[in-house]
Amino acid sequence: MRQIRKNVSPMSNEGRNAYVIEHITDALLKLLQEKPIEDISISELCELAKIGRASFYRNFNSKEDILRAYIHQLFQEWTKKNTQGENQLLSDLLRSLFTHFEKHQSFYKLLNQRNLIYLLKDVIIRLCGPKPEHSKEEAYARAYIAYTLYGWIEVWFQRGMQETAEEIAEMFQNQGL
Repeated sequence: MRQIRKNVSPMSNEGRNAYVIEHITDALLKLLQEKPIEDISISELCELAKIGRASFYRNFNSKEDILRAYIHQLFQEWTKKNTQGENQLLSDLLRSLFTHFEKHQSFYKLLNQRNLIYLLKDVIIRLCGPKPEHSKEEAYARAYIAYTLYGWIEVWFQRGMQETAEEIAEMFQNQGL
């Protein structure tokens, strides 16, 4: 569960920040396996990551921001691999999205276990929700689909991801959405 390391000089500010982000993310994920996020102190997190508190606050405002950044990174990777423009079928896009969740299920199950799955909602809304430039009909239709998709994903996680990505994508499609 690591942030992607960029090819930068380890002595540059960017290199140091990449190091901090990677280590603090790994440390938080390890601690979340043991206890809820509210029981994890910044000091404990920094100690496990072997970084100073100033480095934490230079990169993040909260522990949740670490998870938001990691989710954002995972979705950037997914977007690069799976969005092929306007011609892509919705069924293919959904299947690849559910496959993404299946591939990273240990992380998403951990978020669900620690009641942090709500952090995923913003990403889903940003990905397929309404934009200011949309007509009112399109904005409401996109909001409906985005929140419905988030609801399905949340329930899938809460049920322990018993269905495969293929099954959940097919069930979603069968709803006529």
